[in-house]
Amino acid sequence: MVAVVDILSETIAAIRTGYPASGLFIRHAPWGRRYPVVPGAGFHVVLRGSCWVVPPGGEPMALGVGDVLFMPRGADHDLVDNLGSPVTETARPGEPREIAGPGVRTELLCGAYELGRQRSHPMLDELPEFIHLPARPGRHPALRGAVDLLAAEIAEPRQGSDAAVPALLETMLLFILRAWFDEQADAHRTGWAGAFADPAVAAALRAVHEDPSRSWTVPDLSDIAGVSRATLARRFTATIGEPPLSYVTRWRLLTAARLLRDTDASLHTIARRVGYTSEFAFAKAFKREYGQAPGRYRHTPTQPPIAV
Repeated sequence: MVAVVDILSETIAAIRTGYPASGLFIRHAPWGRRYPVVPGAGFHVVLRGSCWVVPPGGEPMALGVGDVLFMPRGADHDLVDNLGSPVTETARPGEPREIAGPGVRTELLCGAYELGRQRSHPMLDELPEFIHLPARPGRHPALRGAVDLLAAEIAEPRQGSDAAVPALLETMLLFILRAWFDEQADAHRTGWAGAFADPAVAAALRAVHEDPSRSWTVPDLSDIAGVSRATLARRFTATIGEPPLSYVTRWRLLTAARLLRDTDASLHTIARRVGYTSEFAFAKAFKREYGQAPGRYRHTPTQPPIAV
């Protein structure tokens, strides 16, 4: 499990941009909120009451106390107290925390994350538009603990909350994904859930993530994985969706994109850190993947903050 968590953490760190946002919302029936599509990911947790999520053109889903709903690509949707209730609000920064009304009270904990869509990763790309994690006794206690801590910090801010809330939001994102992959691994052996559950594939992934600068070969990775080259190539492609060396290139360039945005390291330094022997070779590969030169990518403005 250690290898799984490391891969998950590093992947999220590579595609995260900006700062997470969160809010605690209290509404009294009837109510309805619209959430437009956002360039990132988001979640809702029902702390009290119940509601429905209504995707455009999709089947409504009922959410009860403790349920977590995660949108890995920020899909647009409505939340309503009951099907048929009018949608009268649109999520935006600075909106009121509580709106009074005659009906049943619902409390929602909501969060949003900025993700660099130019630096997308297949681990998130394969996820469904909506992930519903129902509250079930004994399931995902770490996630439930993070929800309780985050809700408490937002409801009653104290000294240190400005540091605690962003850290808890980052923890929430990891715990939501961990819970989803754990559930999928119980039923499926394909996709990234299958990769995390396969010791050989997980070992190869960990090696690549730990040292993208190394000149990896399939024999190198198969030695680390403890299986033959043919076996690793087959199992890696079946779960990850691409051959081992293709993923090596993907991870190198994703790491480079993060270094370009998050550090002031020179192009030469970044090229060496991700396994390229020259700036020219690095720049050519980077432009082929991201559609622009590394220097231009570094100075392209990031997206504005997103609302919850």
